[in-house]
Amino acid sequence: MRNKITVVGGGSWATANVKMLADNTTDKEIFWWMRNEQAVEHIHKFGHNPNYLSSVEIKVPSQNISTDLKSLISACDFLLLNVPAAFLKEALEGVTADDLKDKYIVSAIKGIVPDENLIIGEFLNQHYGIPFSHILVLSGPCHAEEVALEKLSYLTIASPDTALAARFAAMLNTRYIKTIVSDDIYGTEYGAVLKNVYAIASGICHGVGYGDNFQSVLISNAIRELERFVDTVHPIDRDIKESAYLGDLLVTAYSQFSRNRTFGNMIGKGYTVKSAQLEMNMIAEGYYAVNCLHQVNKQHNVEMPICEAVYSILYKKSSPVFEMRKLAEKLS
Repeated sequence: MRNKITVVGGGSWATANVKMLADNTTDKEIFWWMRNEQAVEHIHKFGHNPNYLSSVEIKVPSQNISTDLKSLISACDFLLLNVPAAFLKEALEGVTADDLKDKYIVSAIKGIVPDENLIIGEFLNQHYGIPFSHILVLSGPCHAEEVALEKLSYLTIASPDTALAARFAAMLNTRYIKTIVSDDIYGTEYGAVLKNVYAIASGICHGVGYGDNFQSVLISNAIRELERFVDTVHPIDRDIKESAYLGDLLVTAYSQFSRNRTFGNMIGKGYTVKSAQLEMNMIAEGYYAVNCLHQVNKQHNVEMPICEAVYSILYKKSSPVFEMRKLAEKLS
């Protein structure tokens, strides 16, 4: 059966996913939606994304790359979402539940929809009536930049329907991509959200002058905090040491490619949120996520000192030095 997949988004991960899908020899047809008309025209003419991972050759027919989302949705079986969570509503403006009926939706978004305080699967289910059995979550540990370099990477594909997850995973497997199948969509989604917040914390600590010894304690506490939260929100039997949880946390907290760690480092060095965002010119999902998590946790009351420290720094304008010093007294 020929699978038809529409990739939604114009950033690094959208570009990386287009590359992985195109490099896999499984019988499929790839479509790509981007909002930026100039970027679409550039790809048509030169065969690469001018703004993100520009070294990647785009092996998608020009006629399959468009700014018309509804037409690309109608053409596909799988819709692969890559836009930042903060802009998902805007990207899907004009798309109806009927447009998405009987589609499989794959979320590669590592965030929570602001104002709704919902992870992507919950948002799609509540606003578009998509059954959870038709929702998949694509998570790491993996950086788009290393996909572009074809460095060996691992992806986790989660769905309540593990046969569906395995079907999509088979479309991504290449000589440089290995895939893992999971049935834990809540844990992998929340884990992907939380690791961005912890990466910001890691960056802040580096920015204010803490060393590797403290970082190791911070991240060992972070994985326990993550476990407490996901086990409260969705209590199932899961091993928090698996790649989708611990592995994704480690790569995001420590990697030179982590935009959330970079953002945190700038905050620790004294940048304002706005100035850090402007200089990066990229979205750090953890900035939006920590506020949403703060609101969600009001219902659950999970002990989350690292998230609360980041929230206080970013949203209450508390001193990074002061908050990290307080946090250091709580870690073990």
